[in-house]
Amino acid sequence: MKSSNKLKMHSPNLVNSNIEKIAAIFPNCITERHDENGDLTKAVDFDLLRQELSQVLVEGEQERYRLDWVGKKEAILTANAPIAKTLRPCKEESVNFDKTENLFIEGDNLEALKLLQENYLGKVKMIYIDPPYNTGNDFIYEDDFTENTNVFFEKSNQVDEEGNRLIANTENNGRFHSDWLSMMYSRLKLARNLLKDDGLLFVSIDDNEIENIKKICCEVYGAGNFEAMVTWRRRHNQPNDKSKIIGRVAEYILVFAKDSQTLKKKGTFYGLPLSEDRIKDYKNPDNDPRGAWTTNPWKAAVGRGGTKYTITTPTGMIFNETWYGNLETFDNYKKEGRVYWTDNGNGFPRIKIYLSDAQNTGQVAINFMPHDKFGSNQEASAELKELFGKEGIFDNPKPIRLLKSLIKLSTSDSDIVMDFFAGSSTSAHAVMQLNIEDGGNRKFIMVQLPEEIDKKTEVFKVGYKTIAEISKERIRRAGKKIVEENSDKEGIEHLDIGFRSLKIDSTNMKDVYYTPDALKQADMLDLASNIKEDRTSEDLLFQVMLDWGLELSLPIERKIVAGKEVFFVAGNSLVACFDELTFDVVDEVAKDHPLRFVSAEKAIHLDHDKTNIKERFKQLSPDTEVKFL
Repeated sequence: MKSSNKLKMHSPNLVNSNIEKIAAIFPNCITERHDENGDLTKAVDFDLLRQELSQVLVEGEQERYRLDWVGKKEAILTANAPIAKTLRPCKEESVNFDKTENLFIEGDNLEALKLLQENYLGKVKMIYIDPPYNTGNDFIYEDDFTENTNVFFEKSNQVDEEGNRLIANTENNGRFHSDWLSMMYSRLKLARNLLKDDGLLFVSIDDNEIENIKKICCEVYGAGNFEAMVTWRRRHNQPNDKSKIIGRVAEYILVFAKDSQTLKKKGTFYGLPLSEDRIKDYKNPDNDPRGAWTTNPWKAAVGRGGTKYTITTPTGMIFNETWYGNLETFDNYKKEGRVYWTDNGNGFPRIKIYLSDAQNTGQVAINFMPHDKFGSNQEASAELKELFGKEGIFDNPKPIRLLKSLIKLSTSDSDIVMDFFAGSSTSAHAVMQLNIEDGGNRKFIMVQLPEEIDKKTEVFKVGYKTIAEISKERIRRAGKKIVEENSDKEGIEHLDIGFRSLKIDSTNMKDVYYTPDALKQADMLDLASNIKEDRTSEDLLFQVMLDWGLELSLPIERKIVAGKEVFFVAGNSLVACFDELTFDVVDEVAKDHPLRFVSAEKAIHLDHDKTNIKERFKQLSPDTEVKFL
């Protein structure tokens, strides 16, 4: 039995939290039904709502408008089920481990999303994913969370006998679409929780599942939060496949907001840099001291709203029309010299827009992104070849220009960008590149399964065994290249090109979730230390950070205090000591008045020492929260 001062050491059970947040977090439970007058109206799907709040499958169906498939309820159950996993730091694979604010998580992205629910709840500004397209040749995740919670904690693994999480999803699979939909549904559902209220989701997809993935997103995020379906021309050459009626040169990027109203209210979406063609539109025929300009109409288009009043032109022409802004605003524009009168003063007024202002705000993106401006698959492959010195490093990567544009549209300054189908980590590369270009301090969280590479490929022969290895190596090489190319740029020394490599593993704690009748005397002796022998102090520190809901990118400083190793996370936000805990250590640590202090039961000799240590903190630092593993 765990006491109140123990950390729970497993991911949060989302069923319980969903009960408290029904109205806010379940847009998928809104459907349509006929009212008493026979009209369609929005209604609550109580079957789905019951499923959201249950840890077992709920029966009972009604006909309604929705996307359905075999396994949908299991996907909801999968998303909500807790797991007994942790993230183990791997310093030797990291870059600038102690100071970087970027994360690379190696493991199943479903488990990663579960583990990050408390630490990054509502903190991620942009999520971009490029999932398997379900072409019949892809591998997808095999999720099996149908056991009850006790079995989860007992096993804490969801893998086959060989440790595999991926299965081939061929077109002759009777659940070809269903398995793919289930995989995506649970992940998109968990991802929504991580987005800020003004956050944006971008999903790359092709023709195979575009209709289905849009319906899933409409259900999970709400149809009213659909922003756009962008068409990206991914290849510049003309296909010559005579077996097809129409050659496929495009892919799609679905864009959904967490909350469109909040996004619009905050205005935290941004324009793209002006194109060369657009810049050419700006002239300065009147030698305006504010520089080149173009104009926008002041007369409102039909059906666009506005305010009606009378305007008199310099030549005495009178127009009683509906205008985009009120009269006071127009008068201010006149005083500022920003009104341009058409037809030599006899026509409608237009308002000057200056190039300098337009370059600051950028231009609105459109839902077509051609390869010449946003990059192509061929360009992306060339970028990888330049970094690695070899061709064929990764199949169908995305170009940096495309990802930079999406990130620039949706983020600024120190926002967090997440990609949980990281692949070759183009997203991380784009974040670093954009930061050096505009002075931002964006952070990234990449998640990639250590998917094995075919042993017959050249990539495997040169030493890369998994996709995750390629992904991490790309970040290392890209960061080094960016620094070398911008060595003379102001602030380059502050550019974060590092990342903390974290790997998903079973909990650091020995299995203490046995039922009483399954616990043997030998097990009780083994549990004299409740921490697995192969786990380090840093392993324990990161599990504590997970459990306490702290961001995993916080700075970590190691100090020797009274001869013992002590970790200070974000100053005094969290202090941890897993060495033998003495009162000398406690006295020194208490001087810093930490918000939280954690140690392990193995670090104390006697049970009453734990009570004495907590009392000591009460005397010296009464606001410190003290817990033991």
